[in-house]
Amino acid sequence: MDDLELSTLRDRVQAAWEDRQRLEDDEHRSAVRRTIALLDAGRLRVASPPPEPGGDWTVHAWIKQAIVLYFVTQALRIEQVGPIEYHDKIPLKRDWAKAGVRVVPPATARYGAFIEPGCVLMPSYVNIGAYVGRGTMVDTWATVGSCAQIGEHVHLSGGVGIGGVLEPPGASPVIIEDGCFVGSRAIVVEGVRLEREVVLGANVVITASTPIIDVTGSQPVTFKGRVPARSVVIPGTRTKRFEAGEYQVACALVIGRRKESTDQRTSLNEALRTFDVPV
Repeated sequence: MDDLELSTLRDRVQAAWEDRQRLEDDEHRSAVRRTIALLDAGRLRVASPPPEPGGDWTVHAWIKQAIVLYFVTQALRIEQVGPIEYHDKIPLKRDWAKAGVRVVPPATARYGAFIEPGCVLMPSYVNIGAYVGRGTMVDTWATVGSCAQIGEHVHLSGGVGIGGVLEPPGASPVIIEDGCFVGSRAIVVEGVRLEREVVLGANVVITASTPIIDVTGSQPVTFKGRVPARSVVIPGTRTKRFEAGEYQVACALVIGRRKESTDQRTSLNEALRTFDVPV
């Protein structure tokens, strides 16, 4: 795909976003469908990673617009998978053996998601626009929401909920960078970013407004919307005063760091043991 094709696709998608009647002509409808095909093949991404670790991701709003418009261009259809019947506008991904991905029944991934070789999908769900990096495990009943960006060699444990962020188009998706471990029943939503090699303990819930409090130093340091690289995080509470009195409200506590001096697997195992993180 050259720059001219990319520019043409972007212009036509954006024009159709401004005027939905343009979807009645083949030129604009085909641009929407071509964009989704490129997403499905991993040749486009909703968000591009920074050239250097720690930098800002770039969100491509027009690609998210194309996903919304794709629903408009599609009709409901029946899809049969053995004895299971689906009735939806978006077809399922196929050709898993060719893609080099292990898929355990009844795992489901929608067309328009991209999953790199070496991934394992236990019975789970991956939505349109998502990107799942090489060697990642999506464990049983974990969900990867629309447009979520999951890095390489990530482990999403059983029941993990990675939220989808489709609208507004310019909003950042949930981003889980390379080497992260997300514990059972943890929830990450509303465009939160876990930087590389974060360990999230079981049942941690992080939204855009959740205080992420680093308690490893003499004074607490609070973050929102992102968890710093290699942080080890557990669920916590903090006291908050309301008109009716003081109550404990949820937060996330950074209680340590994975070591840079050891390899990823050793660092993870050491962090889980040292900080007694529930997974």
